[in-house]
Amino acid sequence: MAARSIARDHDEKRGQILLAAAKVFATEGYDRSSMTRLAEECGISKANIYHYYPSKEALLYDILDSHLRALRDTVLGLDLAGLTAEQQLREVVRAIMLAYEGYDYKHRIQMNEMALLPDDQQRELRGLQRDLVRFLSDILSHIAPDRFKGDAGKLRGSTMAVFGMLNWYFTWARGAGSAEREDYAAIVADMVLGGVKQV
Repeated sequence: MAARSIARDHDEKRGQILLAAAKVFATEGYDRSSMTRLAEECGISKANIYHYYPSKEALLYDILDSHLRALRDTVLGLDLAGLTAEQQLREVVRAIMLAYEGYDYKHRIQMNEMALLPDDQQRELRGLQRDLVRFLSDILSHIAPDRFKGDAGKLRGSTMAVFGMLNWYFTWARGAGSAEREDYAAIVADMVLGGVKQV
């Protein structure tokens, strides 16, 4: 018996399910969401949801994995050759803000629901986050080498402060478009550059 072929629109349907599930998890809470409710939001049968995902947990993991992996690949894939460290910072901050656009639900889940996953899955996801942290941390260390030399705690604190300014933007600027996000990215970069250079 031949193996069942994957429908041409498999990835598209899977993406639609992830977006709908992200909305439900973010607005109604992961614990309070059922596969029946997710199917309703997707406009498909519960049996169809199970064709793509065997459980809510699998859905939650794939939402976060696809979101963080795409963000990591976008940022680490930037062409920063020939730029100064200051210019690199501006490009990275801008790229992160633009990559977040349209993904407020996924971002909210990342902030609030990741701890509900099994430890091994959390480790995978935190590994993607660490890739981003290391990348930005390296740029900051080149912007102000004297300030951070021999002080890993100060460098980490500064790096996480940048992510703090970026990661919580969605809480007060819901629906912000590209122009607003670029403006905010410039503000963050100005603040960071003005701060880390103060020795």
